[in-house]
Amino acid sequence: MSMKSYVFLLFFLAPGFFAACTRTPDPGTPARPDDSASNAQAAPKRLVVPQRGAYAGAYIDFGATEDDVTLEAIEHFDKLTGKKQAVIGFSSYWGKQSFPAEQLRIVSAYGALPLIYWNPWDYPFKQENEPDKFGLRDILAGKWDAYIDSWGRQAKEFGEPMLVSWGLEMNGIWFPWGGFFYGGGIPVEGTKPVLYQGPETFKKTYRYVVDRVRKTGASNILWVFHPNNTSAPDEPWNRMANYWPGADYVDWLGLSAYGKQYPGPDWTPFEIVLPKFYQEICTLDPDKPFILAEWGVGEFPNAGSKAAYIEEALRRYRTEFPRLKASVFWHERWQNGDLSYSNLRVNSSPEALAAYRTGIADEFWLERPQYTH
Repeated sequence: MSMKSYVFLLFFLAPGFFAACTRTPDPGTPARPDDSASNAQAAPKRLVVPQRGAYAGAYIDFGATEDDVTLEAIEHFDKLTGKKQAVIGFSSYWGKQSFPAEQLRIVSAYGALPLIYWNPWDYPFKQENEPDKFGLRDILAGKWDAYIDSWGRQAKEFGEPMLVSWGLEMNGIWFPWGGFFYGGGIPVEGTKPVLYQGPETFKKTYRYVVDRVRKTGASNILWVFHPNNTSAPDEPWNRMANYWPGADYVDWLGLSAYGKQYPGPDWTPFEIVLPKFYQEICTLDPDKPFILAEWGVGEFPNAGSKAAYIEEALRRYRTEFPRLKASVFWHERWQNGDLSYSNLRVNSSPEALAAYRTGIADEFWLERPQYTH
């Protein structure tokens, strides 16, 4: 998410990562012919994981709370990039105690698959705060069951497939649901191998939320496990694997993986942004598809070339990451605390826009989600 204020680099690569990511996910079960039209209409729509290519997507500067979704903004992005979007990302906050029905209506009418960043976060949604009233222990105590159940029922009523990333980037210190705030690396007594309090509390809460939503019948939700590529603090207990809730609770593997986001002399090359972290997350499950749930890079010409970064990223996504089946480009500009700007918009410069337009035009990038029944 754009509101992150830290960038950490990791250089850890466990043995066997590359072997774990060579398998391409199942493209999805093809629709079977049915003599009954009414039965076909009644069957739930299922998202197909493309056998070839990946869904193109974006988050499109939907306001300070990332949920002011408009058709105008989406269509303007299409015109800028020369590509329609198969996935549209936006946020939904527990602090608003609402379901994003209007946002979903707009995305559905446009023809894209929604990716909802469902954040257990209260106003004023300020980073680097300690847990608020939506703390993980309060969720586990049942304090917010009515809201979770209502959200699930409305998701079921919407009926269309949607991706939901709950508690994203839990391996960082910028969001109040991060494992750092729940005991961090303190061992759970009596566990072998050793488990850690922070990740274990997150895992338990993630499962709790998913279980309650599933009890409402919202089978149209595809759950995205969505850590940050780098961990903060960069310690063994905080690795993404320690937060893994289990294959039964995850439909897609996801990552946030940004290039340089903030002013300064150093450049963040693509090589240390994604490849080893993609391999790391793929070790968690051998088959699930991968979504680059957030990616982007700022315009800092004194440090490096945004256009060159985008060109390299879009080229390498196509050729080196066989389980990459969707990506969401983060198109936003914001002001930092020191009054400088971070411009991640695709059109931050003519060169950046040209690089994106050229790369995304490849037929590998699919403009519309595919479904079956």
